[in-house]
Amino acid sequence: MVRLTRRQFLRLVQQAYAELPDKVTRVLENLEVVVERWPDRELMVDLELEDRHELLGLYVGVPLPDRGSELPQLPDLIYLFQRPIELRCSTPEEVVEEVRVTLLHEVGHYFGLDEEDLERQGYG
Repeated sequence: MVRLTRRQFLRLVQQAYAELPDKVTRVLENLEVVVERWPDRELMVDLELEDRHELLGLYVGVPLPDRGSELPQLPDLIYLFQRPIELRCSTPEEVVEEVRVTLLHEVGHYFGLDEEDLERQGYG
């Protein structure tokens, strides 16, 4: 397990976002990345999950293929959960990779990919 300060973790998230391919970031609109320490209880109940350690990230919004011509008024959200990510990793380098993969996974949902699509592409 690796423990980072919130500031260190946020830097990793910013780094992972900055390293997204240009063809991806050019299309991202009205999207906010939010870092939380843990998923809250209400979210766990809504997702029917029992173990809060399981949820590393979550996309909340209307996937790009399902949108009409107007942008939603509120931004879509990608949540990254710091503690579950840290608990899966034994080195800071593993945290960097897990943040990158989790961010890409959730961006995939923004583009309308489901879990099977993401698994096939190595982001499951």
